[in-house]
Amino acid sequence: MAAADGGGGGEGVNAERGAPGDGSTSGAESLDRLYPAVGAPRPPRKRTTSQCKSEPPLLRTSKRTIYTAGRPPWYNEHGTQSKEAFVIGLGGGSASGKTTVARMIIEALDVPWVVLLSMDSFYKVLTKQQQEQAASNDFNFDHPDAFDFDLIISTLKKLKQGKSVKIPIYDFTTHSRKKEWKTLYGANVIIFEGIMAFADKELLKLLDMKIFVDTDSDIRLVRRLRRDISERGRDIEGVIKQYNKFVKPAFDQYIQPTMRLADIVVPRGSGNTVAIDLIVQHVHSQLEERKLRWDLAALASAHQCHPLPRTLSVLKNTPQVRGMHTIIRNKETSRDEFIFYSKRLMRLLIEHALSFLPFRSCTVQTPQGEDYEGRSYSGKQITGVSILRAGETMEPALRAVCKDVRIGTILIQTNSHTGEPEDHDVPEDKIFLLSLLMAEMGVHSVAYAFPQVKIITTAVDKKVNNLFRIIPGIGNFGDRYFGTDAPPDWSDDTPGT
Repeated sequence: MAAADGGGGGEGVNAERGAPGDGSTSGAESLDRLYPAVGAPRPPRKRTTSQCKSEPPLLRTSKRTIYTAGRPPWYNEHGTQSKEAFVIGLGGGSASGKTTVARMIIEALDVPWVVLLSMDSFYKVLTKQQQEQAASNDFNFDHPDAFDFDLIISTLKKLKQGKSVKIPIYDFTTHSRKKEWKTLYGANVIIFEGIMAFADKELLKLLDMKIFVDTDSDIRLVRRLRRDISERGRDIEGVIKQYNKFVKPAFDQYIQPTMRLADIVVPRGSGNTVAIDLIVQHVHSQLEERKLRWDLAALASAHQCHPLPRTLSVLKNTPQVRGMHTIIRNKETSRDEFIFYSKRLMRLLIEHALSFLPFRSCTVQTPQGEDYEGRSYSGKQITGVSILRAGETMEPALRAVCKDVRIGTILIQTNSHTGEPEDHDVPEDKIFLLSLLMAEMGVHSVAYAFPQVKIITTAVDKKVNNLFRIIPGIGNFGDRYFGTDAPPDWSDDTPGT
């Protein structure tokens, strides 16, 4: 990944077949390779799995946290993203400040879901011989052939459509990929940055806005020296050798010519706040035109005739369950009775949820010396995460049925400007979402955005009112349980864990 000071790009791939980046080809031939004819066959590219140490998928500022790995965007009434994401391409020389400019744009945009995708993740896998050349700074990572453009294009297409993708992670210390991949999700805005961001015709078609960061070559060299020595374990001689042999020639031959393709050129990189402000204003106007926010009214009524998703499990509606629902839904029920019967329902809900955990066959011996064929939990650890504030009411029931369970808390807030939820990064296939009561709209929305999450509840109501409170519902659960008065703008607060 690129360094925080914007030192992205420019590993250092060998010079086979005319030595890519060694200046042996003419400028016209170079640009022909840089911009292949549309539809021209591309030579097969090797691919493998990968991973390395990566930056956290977020950007923390003095005021807030911005998720730069994106999230599944909210969907329209058909369960699809309303509009494609707005994609910003950010090109420029190695260590020109692309990553810093990207982060400044992200912070100024003030949109909740942003993907920051670095071209550094898409270096090709090296052969053993190429690995040896890379170790001695004799491999040209600053040539278009060093990147897997097929994978870049397919990945960016999926992200633009709001789909999740797997991204290889490159280790600059060992010049290699590792085994795991990281997951990125679609978002409102995607920023794709890299030294060859404008180096392919098909890739250019996916970019809604192209920005070139133009920084003095001396500054770029100083940044590269600092980054490669302090963060990538290189020595000064190797960095200078790589810069003179590959980085500078590649910039002159392949990168600088792409400046003419940019919509906006940002001189001095992150120091040019005027240019960044203009970029942000333009992106805001584009987002307004695209209307990326969902239509809540349409979403509220769209799923009423649709079958509920398979990931939903509702507690069997026995007379006992029906009786407890009758009590807690009754507005005349006292707070003591409301708490008592809510706790009983929570206990049944959690015991029902445990039946979906992984179990294996197990034989034990009874005190009478006889074998008993039973079942044993095959997972490693159960962790309960209560969604504040009402969700914490489920914690006693969870502790009562799960020995040594770990308990955490999470706060999901609604962004007052966008109306969108702000949540946290959790692998969805590891989640059981438990709620005492849900609306069909909520079930469908969760299932569309997180198709692998298991949704478990005691009942599902058909409707929501114009304030998006469940109908018939149980009122504001948190206020009834804790005995507090709800501010007028609060919505239903149903317990979840």
